[in-house]
Amino acid sequence: MNKRIYLIIFLLIAGQLKAQDKFSKKVVLEDLAFLKSSLEETHINLYAYTSKEAFEKNYEEVCASITKDSLSLLEATSLFQHVITKVNNGHTEISFPGQAYGAYAYAGGTIFPLEIAFENGKSLIRKNWSDYEDIEIGSEIISINGQSIESILTKIYPYISAEREYFKLAKIELFSFPRLYWQVFGDQNHFEVKIKTDGTTKAYSLKAIDLINGYEMKRTEIITGNKELKFLDKTAYMAIGSFGGDEAEFKSFIDSSFTEIRKKKSQTLIIDLRNNNGGNDSFSDYLVSYIADKPFKWNSTYTLKTSAFLKEHIRQNYDTTQAIWKAALTHKDGEIYPYDFGAYEPQPASKRFKGKVYVLVNRQSYSQSTVTAAQIKDYGFGTIVGEETGEYASLYASIFSYSLPNTGVEVHVPKGHMIRVSGREKEQGVIPDIIIKDHLLDEKDEVLDTLIKKIKEIE
Repeated sequence: MNKRIYLIIFLLIAGQLKAQDKFSKKVVLEDLAFLKSSLEETHINLYAYTSKEAFEKNYEEVCASITKDSLSLLEATSLFQHVITKVNNGHTEISFPGQAYGAYAYAGGTIFPLEIAFENGKSLIRKNWSDYEDIEIGSEIISINGQSIESILTKIYPYISAEREYFKLAKIELFSFPRLYWQVFGDQNHFEVKIKTDGTTKAYSLKAIDLINGYEMKRTEIITGNKELKFLDKTAYMAIGSFGGDEAEFKSFIDSSFTEIRKKKSQTLIIDLRNNNGGNDSFSDYLVSYIADKPFKWNSTYTLKTSAFLKEHIRQNYDTTQAIWKAALTHKDGEIYPYDFGAYEPQPASKRFKGKVYVLVNRQSYSQSTVTAAQIKDYGFGTIVGEETGEYASLYASIFSYSLPNTGVEVHVPKGHMIRVSGREKEQGVIPDIIIKDHLLDEKDEVLDTLIKKIKEIE
């Protein structure tokens, strides 16, 4: 769908939000209690990355921080985020408050004019939407309105679910710093910003820009979901987009792409899993089946936790005759049990790609794209190129979602735990075989350009 049309529809919906945009302290506390109890009941390992004591203490502090008799949807959502992010797990989250942001945009809201990328401990400008054309892309932001960028990030972190700082920063890039700055610091008309360029620091007084026409209509999201097949001389390049959506359409794209690659007789294939928000293993396994030379799995072990809460969710939303859901309904409430998805067969030899395979990843390769990169690396099906993924290669995932009863805020919780094919459980992302940094996540593609040069040198 055309981006302008999509945004207009979004803003129209935002302008027609349900009449109740305020919630009493009582109902917010009720939803906080429900959030805590539902996490304890359904999460497969709530204390994998935090202690029960730290989680409980943080919960009590969040509840005690409520001093107003009524709260907006934005205020309530932010409180819920402060509770759930203490779990320190990327798949245990409450998303950015899009409804409140949309309502703010619809009312003529403004926003901070610089987008940021985080690299090597520095906050670098990746997009400049301000009136100052002399602010150079790649310059470092030192402070905003008298607060150091480090202090600002510390205040944003409690809104972001992630296992580690590297992953939190990647998510801030993904959601966009200006949006999160608005959520944390509110509506502001101007910003006193100190920026360092080539060792020299200069102060700027920046005006807030119109959220819709000055920001959202000009930018492109880091993750677009676009699929593409093209040929760079003798090398085939395939951008996957994501592992979700219309499965039949996805498989058709994969089938037709490999048919075209065979026609071109390409002996080198680049599969791009960068800027990929993940999805479902049925999508990724179908892709891998074209480069695999033996039956394969996407994990070495996989465990699930069932509960009364999950069982009710399954009955209402899934086909209970499917093996995975039937198993969840059969096991006792609270039980954690192994589940075997079985091996996936490769494509017939006549259809498989038998040349050299490279797989691109970056810090914006999420969830199933991280799992797939680890799978390809562990089986030796391809060479991984780029930078470490933000997400761990062995992870808590397989989320299900539900809404808090009073505010309707959506909660995402992992019911499963998967360990990568190699069986390695080290807390790190997929480490590329060839490391090339994805600088600023902008239109200049250092990763692909550098790899193509390396391939030509080999050829």
